[in-house]
Amino acid sequence: MWKEFKEFALRGNLVDLTIGFVIGSAFSKVATSIVNDIIMPPIGLVIGRVDFSNLYINLSGKHYNSFQAAQAAGAPTINIGQFLNTVINFIIIAIVMFIVVKQLNRLSNRKKQEEAAPAKPHCPYCLSEIDPQATRCPACTSHLPQADASSSS
Repeated sequence: MWKEFKEFALRGNLVDLTIGFVIGSAFSKVATSIVNDIIMPPIGLVIGRVDFSNLYINLSGKHYNSFQAAQAAGAPTINIGQFLNTVINFIIIAIVMFIVVKQLNRLSNRKKQEEAAPAKPHCPYCLSEIDPQATRCPACTSHLPQADASSSS
């Protein structure tokens, strides 16, 4: 049983998944920092010196000077600013993941095409590249030996 577990745990897919999860977690922290520390402050400045992390709707009816004060008092709040930060964070991560997956697919497709593309034959007389289904060379108009062999069968 221990041997089977060890084989399962050390299988390539599980290790790859773990590495992907760790890198994704670290990237999420970077994206959150980009949103909170770089993107939202200029947007708040343009809108009118609004700090999005302090945008909230207080449901208790009492007045609090900041979101942190309302949270500390245990007041029920709708956290609009934090929701906006989370949505922008999600959009950034989704765009980056889209670009990464698109590039990986492009590389994978290019590799598959290179592997799948058969080498085009060359004319034995003039050495120009010809279509595999051609019966004559387009450059020198010679009859091709492959075409003669396939047409006589």
